[in-house]
Amino acid sequence: MPVAQTLFDKIWDRHVITRRGEQCLLYIDRHIVHDGSFHAFANLRARGIKVRRPRQTFGTPDHYVPTWSRKNEDAATPEIGRMLPTYIDNMRDNGVVSFPLDDIRQGIVHVVGPEQGITLPGIILVCGDSHTASHGALGAFAFGIGQSENEHVLATQTVWQTRPRTMRISIDGVRAPGISAKDVILAIIARIGTAGAVGHAIEYAGQVFRAMSIEERLTVCNMSIECGSRTGMIAPDDATYAYLAGRPYAPQGAEWDRAVERWRKLPSDAEARFDREVRLDAGEIAPMVTWGTSPEQALPIDARVPDPAAAADTQQRAAIEKALAYIGLAPGTPLTDIAVDRVFIGSCTNSRIEDLRAAAQVARGRKARVPTLVVPGSGLVKRQAEAEGLDRIFTEAGFEWRHAGCSMCVGMNGDLGAAGQRVASTSNRNFEGRQGKGVRTHLMSPAMAAAAAVTGRFTDIRRFGAN
Repeated sequence: MPVAQTLFDKIWDRHVITRRGEQCLLYIDRHIVHDGSFHAFANLRARGIKVRRPRQTFGTPDHYVPTWSRKNEDAATPEIGRMLPTYIDNMRDNGVVSFPLDDIRQGIVHVVGPEQGITLPGIILVCGDSHTASHGALGAFAFGIGQSENEHVLATQTVWQTRPRTMRISIDGVRAPGISAKDVILAIIARIGTAGAVGHAIEYAGQVFRAMSIEERLTVCNMSIECGSRTGMIAPDDATYAYLAGRPYAPQGAEWDRAVERWRKLPSDAEARFDREVRLDAGEIAPMVTWGTSPEQALPIDARVPDPAAAADTQQRAAIEKALAYIGLAPGTPLTDIAVDRVFIGSCTNSRIEDLRAAAQVARGRKARVPTLVVPGSGLVKRQAEAEGLDRIFTEAGFEWRHAGCSMCVGMNGDLGAAGQRVASTSNRNFEGRQGKGVRTHLMSPAMAAAAAVTGRFTDIRRFGAN
């Protein structure tokens, strides 16, 4: 009898070229690079070699690009201004498919990949960015790599990896109104912690994930890295195939039919065993917001800032005290009493059209009380949002509407907060200094961020009758 396999097992086993002890050499189907990949290309040039498989490599600038214009001369610094021409030279010299700044397809790597059909079920996809886990929403094994690995993939179309263990996170039941995919993943991270999935490949399963749109699944898989896993995956299904059909770099015609036939065999076998199982109840998930300096420091919006004195042990107490000292909050404060100084809606976690629609639904007919920045995930998302009139809703509410890019999520392009400012953000990390030195970041969903913008404080989205 054949051994029952998980989705991850099936993909891994089909991509192993050779083994060396615990290390496996894996074949890489598709590789995405961005404007921060210049070190890897410089090393290739120094070795006198070019990209091995340029047709399987794709590039788009995102980390450092200005979002207030499409002109490279408007880059935040002269040094950053030199990065885009370097990126263009690297793409041209190696024959790599590229979506440069003046291309409507340009955008954040983890938005562009699915949008263009570069991301496909059953493939291994890598990128020099930790949130590459996003692409697992389409049934791919996707993970971030460092610059030395980036160089190795560019040169050989392979990478050495140690096989992780497997973890299944299951959520059954039905989400209550107002509960977004961002709330779901923050609830998971709060439950298992930022180290809860270290050494594991996560598969998300259950009614909640099956009912999610592909864009919602992308949000969940995006933040798998925040609970310690390098990858998060959701088995492909009819929603996946409908999303991918007709995408530019997806299979076409008869090849599409053969591909779907293969993809239908990818979901984990019913008898497959996982090394660890975690279960949550959808009915227990509320709108979430982070109160501290780690994604695991998250609570339902109707909770209060935790008291270090109530911590389970001295280590936890010290962590809470340290976080509160930086974030500037007093124990016992209701989260809904916390005022914000500015709002950021964007990032590879929450900058797709569904995210913008959710934010616009809250912003419609209201006015921002604090500066609010809205950054779409790609030029195509921007164009669609404008066709639907979402940009007008935002600008009439006093929100600032920008071009595509990573923007304030990582703060590499000049989009930063000021020291001491409290930012309601739809991004994925709330580490100290993530959005600028001394900036205090709080993670939440697009609808929650928009609610914070129009009320000036953390606000339960359920007050707005969100669905």
